[in-house]
Amino acid sequence: MLPTTSKGRSSSSSSSSSRPNNPMLIPYLRRIIKWQQMDIEYTFWQMLHLCTSPKVVYQHTKYHKQTKNQWARDDPAFVVICSLLLAVATLAYCAAYDHSTAHALFVILSVLLFHFLLTGVILATFCWFLTNSYLREEAPNSYVVEQRVEWMYAFDVHCNSFFPMFVLLYVIHYFLSPLLVAHGFIPVLLSNLLFMVGASYYHYLNFLGYDVLPFLERTTFFLYPIGLVIVLSPILILSGFNPSRYFMSIYFSRQI
Repeated sequence: MLPTTSKGRSSSSSSSSSRPNNPMLIPYLRRIIKWQQMDIEYTFWQMLHLCTSPKVVYQHTKYHKQTKNQWARDDPAFVVICSLLLAVATLAYCAAYDHSTAHALFVILSVLLFHFLLTGVILATFCWFLTNSYLREEAPNSYVVEQRVEWMYAFDVHCNSFFPMFVLLYVIHYFLSPLLVAHGFIPVLLSNLLFMVGASYYHYLNFLGYDVLPFLERTTFFLYPIGLVIVLSPILILSGFNPSRYFMSIYFSRQI
């Protein structure tokens, strides 16, 4: 059941939580074209630990809040590098399953814009609204400064959660794709298990991203989708649904 809004909050407070306020967005976007200002080494460190020790990454998020007075990254390196890796992985799929340069370009742009960025904006906006409207702890008194989830932090959480899923469902999936798109029970089983692990790990990292914020409560709400994924996976396996064949046929129908 979705948590309800705390009664102690004023209507002005509730309405302001439905409007993103991102004064750091413009400087953030300007830094995208300035490679010399990006911390590439730290970004790869984060990507590695998101796959192995994600709690360490969010421990550093606390340090970032203490030093920069904001939860969100002020460095766009993670988004830039993740986009480049996603483009390279998609190009590899096009090289293996596509024979048209124009169509390959369409696939790469579609994956970047829709799978990563647009989906990320939608999910980040939903989580930003949900946390600010329903999951914030009620301030004990009027002298406590009320904290809110920054929209850009919600987008950071999505990016953090997306990267390990990218490794599973784009990189590892690519090398296993000749087996996964084949007919038979084994490909159906392996494909569903891979997608189940990828989706579950995404939602687990989503939970860690919001659980680290001290002013939020009932963040276990973000773990609920994992239960749904676990319940649906055996049903999909028994029904013979192969997610690998389904998603790859969307772009490479003639070669699958």
